[in-house]
Amino acid sequence: MQIGGNSLLQEMQSLKGEIAPTPGAISPSPLQNVKNSSGAEFADLLAQAVGHVSGLQSTAGDLSRRLDMGDTSVTLSDTVIAREKASVAFEATVQVRNKLVDAYKEIMSMPV
Repeated sequence: MQIGGNSLLQEMQSLKGEIAPTPGAISPSPLQNVKNSSGAEFADLLAQAVGHVSGLQSTAGDLSRRLDMGDTSVTLSDTVIAREKASVAFEATVQVRNKLVDAYKEIMSMPV
């Protein structure tokens, strides 16, 4: 048995005609336009996130340096919290990068 593209399409269209939607049911549109509601590009958002992580790391480094120098306005708890925030943000960024690389590899391995 051989399945051709045209016969499969005809079969799907005949099945679609047999299914009648119930009144009041939501019918999904097969093609929906996804629009960028914020107006920002993905690259801009990614650069902004990396900049935020960099800022957190520099703030943590500055607080750590000031604590080491004996600045009395900086507490140990503030320094530890800033370092943990920077660490969590960096780990999240690494995980996003890993997911993007995996998605890229998967897309590149798809047959055309």
